[in-house]
Amino acid sequence: MFTRVALTGGIGAGKSTVARHLEELGAFVIDYDVISRAVVSRGSRGLRQVVDLFGPEALTKDGTMNRPWVSKKVFVDPQLRQQLDDIVHPLVFAEAARLENEWLASSPHDGKRRVAVHDIPLLVESGRADWFDVVIDVEAPARVRMHRLMDERGMSMEAAAARIDSQSTQEQRQTLATYVIDANKPLEQTFEQVDTVFNRIMAEG
Repeated sequence: MFTRVALTGGIGAGKSTVARHLEELGAFVIDYDVISRAVVSRGSRGLRQVVDLFGPEALTKDGTMNRPWVSKKVFVDPQLRQQLDDIVHPLVFAEAARLENEWLASSPHDGKRRVAVHDIPLLVESGRADWFDVVIDVEAPARVRMHRLMDERGMSMEAAAARIDSQSTQEQRQTLATYVIDANKPLEQTFEQVDTVFNRIMAEG
């Protein structure tokens, strides 16, 4: 018995906190932010494709991806962002599948349902929601998310607003969602919601 879960949500909503709690409950968590950095690491095929798209300015002097420069380019050019996504998303999903298969092969078959949680911020943008059995969407009001980005990540108000606006909308995420976690609650109440969802997944026939 196995369930593949997509965990998504707007930036600053509290998705990483929910992911850590799901891991504590026994889920195997795959972090797409970590993978997305790895697939364009120095010397990788992904980075070579990015340089082919953007030119040598996409590289720093030490041969790593010039993320601030690339980010500025794609924020003002949706077509260029789509081209970047077309490079990165397939590589990320391929690596996520590899990690999942490796875990399934090594995890014990004790009769309990095994749950792999794919912590994927850009689920809507990827167009791959149909790959998952369950979608959990973590949400909080935009004003709360903006203050979290400013307080916890040191962003300016303008930078926080730009990051929020660059992602899918809450309505788009909720359209795909099997379950929605309201992360504008105290942490204990947020975890109670997560516990309920996890128990429902574990109880599936």
